[in-house]
Amino acid sequence: MRLAVRLTPRGGRDAVEGWATGADGRTHLKARVAAPPVEGEANAALTSLLAKSLGVSKGAVRIAAGQTGRLKQVEVEGLDERVLAAAFGPRPGA
Repeated sequence: MRLAVRLTPRGGRDAVEGWATGADGRTHLKARVAAPPVEGEANAALTSLLAKSLGVSKGAVRIAAGQTGRLKQVEVEGLDERVLAAAFGPRPGA
């Protein structure tokens, strides 16, 4: 499953803050990590945070697009809507 995630690096703590809708009308998951956006540290923290929150291995989570931007496309192997909703609440529009 592919998810849109808006990441805030240097956010003070590692947390997923739930679903939001961007100005373009697309739904994304909001997340923040304490790590800085240097040498992939924030991306690594994001994949670890999502893996832990979803109960999957770190290897099952990868950033498919947006490695250097705030808005990322994240792929999670073996994830279904039920598990996603249990972790972060129901996705708006799904």
